[in-house]
Parts: sequence; C-alpha cells; structure tokens
Amino acid sequence: MEIEKILRKHSPEPENLLNILHDLQDAHPENYLPESCLKEVASYLNTTLAQVYGVVNYYTMFSTVPRGKYIIRVCHSPVCHMMGSRTIPGILEQFLGTGMNETTADGLFHLEYSECLGICSIAPAMMVGEEIHGPLTEESIEKIITGIRARENKNR
Repeated sequence: MEIEKILRKHSPEPENLLNILHDLQDAHPENYLPESCLKEVASYLNTTLAQVYGVVNYYTMFSTVPRGKYIIRVCHSPVCHMMGSRTIPGILEQFLGTGMNETTADGLFHLEYSECLGICSIAPAMMVGEEIHGPLTEESIEKIITGIRARENKNR
C-alpha cells in the first residue's frame, strides 16, 4: 500500500480526514489502519495523532486491528432485532467457526456488529464488504458465504 499516493489524492485540509482514512483502510489488505498510517495522516494534515485517533475510535467503520478480507457487519438495529436478527450472529459464528469481533482462521471473514445499516426494508440484514444482503435466513447466509468462498478459491 502506498500511503503517499493515497494522501496526494486529497488536499491537506482537515475536512478530508474521513475520506483519507477510508481510502487508506480500503487499500490495506487486512482492512485496518496501522499506527504508521495514522502518524502520516496527522503529519500530512498538520494535526495531532490524538485528533486522528479520536476520529478513528469514534467511527465504528474504522479499525486499528487487522481484520479479514471481507468484513461482515450484522445490523443490530431495533428493526432488524424485531425481524429476527437475534439468531444471525449465532448462525454466522457456527458457519464460519469464529466469534463476533473475530476473524476466521483463513483470514477471509471478520464478524462485527453495526448499530444500523439503514436498510430496514430488507431486515434482518448484513453487509459483506460493500454488498448488502437481506432479508437473511440460515439458508441465505450459507449461500452468501459459500459463494464468496467459491469465488476466492477460483481466484487462487
């Protein structure tokens, strides 16, 4: 990942911080923001490392720890909850063999909650990377995960 190239895409203005952080995290193969990146961002924007960390720690979409290639965000909103999302984390954990806020042994998937994905019309829902899925059932979850694994195996 070339940090300087990503930084140069944005002018060194504080209002570009979120876009810079998203671009850096998206470019990292483990979907996270290492401290070395955050230091360079702070320097580029002429701000403090504490201010950059404040933003990173505030927004749940950012991570300072390595995660899998595909981030699975399970919607934890009241609407999804009423529509049956209580069972979704357990289904995913069992199917993937890992827990919430953990990454699968093969480094392919990372499970986490999202307070609201804003897609109540298809509740219960989840995002895998940038793809939205719902309404979820045990069968649909298995089909989604199996499809991604098949695609990844084909690309190896």
